[in-house]
Amino acid sequence: MADRRKTQGKGQAVAVFGASGHTGRFVVEELQGRGFAPIAIARDGAKLAAAGFEARGVPVRTGAIDDPASLDLCLAGAQSAINCAGPFLDTAEAVAAAALRARIPYFDVTAEQASAQATYARFDAAAREAGIVVVPAMGFYGGFGDLLATAAMGDWERADEIRLGIALDSWQPTPGTRNTGRRNAAQRLVIANGKLAPQEGIAAGASWDFPPPFGRQDVTDVPLSEVILIARHLKVSALRTYISSAALGDLQDPSTPPPAPADGSGRSSQIFLVHAIVRKGSETRRVTARGRDIYAFTAPLVAEAVQRVLDGGVRARGAFAPGELFDAEDFLQALAPEHLMLEISKLR
Repeated sequence: MADRRKTQGKGQAVAVFGASGHTGRFVVEELQGRGFAPIAIARDGAKLAAAGFEARGVPVRTGAIDDPASLDLCLAGAQSAINCAGPFLDTAEAVAAAALRARIPYFDVTAEQASAQATYARFDAAAREAGIVVVPAMGFYGGFGDLLATAAMGDWERADEIRLGIALDSWQPTPGTRNTGRRNAAQRLVIANGKLAPQEGIAAGASWDFPPPFGRQDVTDVPLSEVILIARHLKVSALRTYISSAALGDLQDPSTPPPAPADGSGRSSQIFLVHAIVRKGSETRRVTARGRDIYAFTAPLVAEAVQRVLDGGVRARGAFAPGELFDAEDFLQALAPEHLMLEISKLR
């Protein structure tokens, strides 16, 4: 994997909108490590300058979501675009539209269900006509859950239930996460009776038995953009997503600080563990994934997607969920063990 990361980018230019943000900086660095030539783009020129990209040989550009001409200039010469600038309810349509005008693939990392839905509705047909790929929610919340669920489902054509359990030892939210939380007031959706449906209340007193070091955790039902992705391509009667309640308490506490670097890579010390459990009748399949720093992990996740599309291995055109577009198990294995510890098992 290390050799492939260094050689496969081939100097291709990838525009990163929101590059001056916490996740965007990780994405720029990951792209450089894979041999791409990132272009750092932001709305705030001062923040962009302070990020120090030019000292690392990364060109910088500024653009505004209400100025299509400026976005066109930002994407000039790029072979793909990644949108890391939330709230995506505000940015996704403008940046995706610019990518379509440039006829280059578009990816974002939204956790917002309404944003992912809108991107599919607005850009699927247009992307097919333009001959490009559009992939919303290619981040820890969203695309990662979709890939895990797809890998767990394997060759099953239909399942009775998918349950995603996410354990975090802490959640130190970025300013972007807090801004998105304030902006995102849309009704949350789950899958019930095989269809998208409004979430009816929040499960009280639920718990989940995670492997060490987490063990039994109180969890809360919090559906995010993975629901929209999974609903597009997996036939399942019910889907629920649970996140450790203690981590949600960190998120809801206004005094919780943002992530702090714990080493030279800039990653925080936060660890995560995700269970994807798929049931059909009495048979159960499970995928377990462990890693570190949900924001930093989004960088190799979206960079791997970009690399696979630009390598020419993806022939489809239109708007897709990651598990629909890629071989889910192969994709996840490509991130291991550098970014991910992965275990796939079948139980009865």
